[in-house]
Parts: sequence; C-alpha cells; structure tokens
Amino acid sequence: MNVHRMITQMITRTVASLAVVSALWGTGACAQTNAPASSSSSASNTPTADSNTPEAETATSNSAASETSETVAAAPNPESVTPAEPFLSGTSTAAPTTQAAAIPFQQQTLLTDLEHPWSMAWLPDGTLLITERPGELRVVREGVLDPTPVAGLPEIFVQGQGGLLDITVHPEFETQPWVYLSYSSGNGRANHTRVIRGRWQPGQGAGEGDRLLNPEVIFEVSQLKPDAQHFGSRFAWLPDQTLLIAIGDGGNPPVRLDGDLIRLQAQNLDSHLGKVVRINDDGSIPADNPFVNDAGADPAVWSYGHRNIQGLAYDPESDRVWVSEHGARGGDEINLVEPRQNYGWPLVTHSQEYFGGEISPHRSLPGMVDPRVVWTPAVAPSGLAIYQGDQFPAWQGHLFAGGLVSRDIQRFELDAAGNVVDQQFIPIGQRVRDIRQGPDGLLYVLTDENRGQLIRLEPQ
Repeated sequence: MNVHRMITQMITRTVASLAVVSALWGTGACAQTNAPASSSSSASNTPTADSNTPEAETATSNSAASETSETVAAAPNPESVTPAEPFLSGTSTAAPTTQAAAIPFQQQTLLTDLEHPWSMAWLPDGTLLITERPGELRVVREGVLDPTPVAGLPEIFVQGQGGLLDITVHPEFETQPWVYLSYSSGNGRANHTRVIRGRWQPGQGAGEGDRLLNPEVIFEVSQLKPDAQHFGSRFAWLPDQTLLIAIGDGGNPPVRLDGDLIRLQAQNLDSHLGKVVRINDDGSIPADNPFVNDAGADPAVWSYGHRNIQGLAYDPESDRVWVSEHGARGGDEINLVEPRQNYGWPLVTHSQEYFGGEISPHRSLPGMVDPRVVWTPAVAPSGLAIYQGDQFPAWQGHLFAGGLVSRDIQRFELDAAGNVVDQQFIPIGQRVRDIRQGPDGLLYVLTDENRGQLIRLEPQ
C-alpha cells in the first residue's frame, strides 16, 4: 500500500469523527487522562500525559507522583540495527535500579523566579542564557539572575504552546558571537516557527544592558497554521557546524491545512511541518541535504514523519542524533534519527486519538523507522541530553529525558547498537522542560512553572 493511499484512507476514517472532535475541543474534553484505571483517589485527578494540548501544556499537576509511566523500548528497524528484546520499565515512583543506586547525587536549587523557562545555553565565559516562553531572554552570571532581560528580541507570538522557545550559540562563539533563538511568530489565525540569529553584545555598564544586535530571520516554516500548537523548535549542532531544527506537525484534530488534517503534513516532503530540517549557520541550505535534488521535496528537510519533537541531542561519541517526541494519548517516543528516514507519524503510531479510537492500526511498516522507546501512558518528554562529563563517570553516554507530566528525569543506558539496557527515574516533583550538561560537567534542569526553577544535579 503506498503512502498516498494510506493517507486517503486515514482521512476517510477521520471525517466521520470530526464533529465529535470539534465538540470535545470546544469543551476542553480532549485533555483526557492517560493514567490506567486505579482504585487510588489520586489517579482520578491525574491530568493528561500529553503536553501537546493547550490545557496540559500550561497546567501543573499535583498528582503526578501517582502516575504510572510504563515504558517500552520498541524493536528497532531491522534494516539498520540488530533488534533488542523489548524493555519494560516500572513506575515513575519505583526505586532506582541497583546500578543507579550506587551513584549518589543530590539536587541543588539555584534559581526559583523564572517564568516558564524553556531552554538554556552557556557562553564561553560561563554566562548562562535562559529563554522564558512568555518572551524574555534572561542572563545568569555567577549564579545571579540579572533583573533586566536581554534587549533586541523580535515581536513574539505568545499563546498556547507558542512563545520564546529554544536557544543555542554558535560553536565558534568566541570568533562568531551569534545567538540563535526559535520562537513562534504571527497570530492565533496564522502562525509558524521562526529562527533568528543576532550578535551578542554584553552590557557596557550602568544603564546599558545585554543586547542582541541586528537579529535576522534565517529560517521560518513554509506554511502558516491556524492554531497555537506543536511548534517543535529544538536545536542541535552537527560537527560540520550545520544546525538541526525540529519542527512540529502543526496540531491535533480538528486543526486543518488546505482541507486536510494538518498532522498529515508530516508525510509531505514539500512541507516543513513534522520534520527535522538542516541549515547552515547563516540559514542557507547545505548542498548535501538528503532531499536537495528531489523534485517535490523541500531542500531543508533532513528527516520526516515526526509529531512534535521536544528533545533533540547529538552524541559526538557515537555520531548519533536522538530525539524525544510527544504522542497524543500515549505513544511518546525516543527515536534514533538519521537523514532521509521516515519515522512514520501519523501512518504508524502507538498513540490513540484524544476522543477515542486508533489514529492508525499500524505500529510498524516497511520503509519506516521504529522508535527505540515508547511511553504509554505518555510522560510528555521535554529536553534531552547525552551525558559526556566527568562528574558522573558511570553515566557516560547515557540519555537523560525530562518529563512534563511524569515530573521527573529518566536516565537510559544504551548498548553499542543504541538499545536501552537500563533505566532510572529521578523524581523532580515539577514539570521538567529542559535538561542540559553544563560546562562544569554537571546536569542542569529547568522546570516549567510560573516560578520555574533552575536545578543542578551534582555528586553527593
């Protein structure tokens, strides 16, 4: 069965349900819980595990400690690696494995007054830059948060999941002091993801704060969408100093584009939606991009078939790119991403519709790459780091994934083929938006709250 026929069949199956979807969306009923049935009273109060809906994206759970986070490492694509046995986790409140328990660490809260922080990046002099989704770029020097935000940012559309999102700096910042930001631009009826770069100018003294000079748009999603969902926006640099950018599929039903459900754009190679794109540091298109010579494909596309990637990280030791992405009701994933590959969404998925029923009957199909990890119920993964520091030698090469609804960090140990062989849950007790390794070899965590925190994990 070809992709076009599969898409046509999915549209036919979905049309009959759109009236129901519209009614549910209008009442907020689409934000259903993904927690399994339980006799515990706290389980009935658990919010949806998908932070992809406006309701859950801005909500704060008070009952996440009771959530079950069953995690399955799905069989890899047999065409690329040797399949592993499925990996089944315990609950998010379970005791760590014996190996993890032998690695003592502690959490140190560094800042407590951030407004929905989204991402962070360090400058070579140790200055830490933090984005706040409502539209401010903040500066931390020697552990102190500057009360004055960075000047020079563009107008930002802040609604739903939109706002000021990811940040990174040029790999050769000392000679090319560029700061890169992703953000949502437009309005509630027509918006998209944009990427700018601006030259960093530190404050020059009293009355002159930090500033981005001459910010310019170097990339923007080719299509405007009519809802404030699924912007994606994560960054990762590759060794050749090209930049990967994750772009979401545009939103949940009933959101449409050109008459079809917008999520189908993830399979359209002429669209940026539901893709990882690759650009040069100035926004131009690399000549060796995988679809650059394909008629009918956008030359920026690097991989496709993604729903809403919220974690993106490059592993220099294995030369691998990892992503964590949101499913709908269940079906969150960790994927090992390679150029020109199709990751299936929405033709292949473990997710269910918010209003009930399957999105697709397929969990795997020829020519599409299977995920390495599937979470059901969903944990709403956000932020992804590959540890390469010397503060926790036993964690070298491990993946660390934050969870918005699970309110924890999950550590995955991988074998040489990239299969999960061990897992640990690190409870944080707040919605984890981002996790990064700092220049000191420690792990730093941002929590997505009205008074969001910056937390450091350090040896005990």
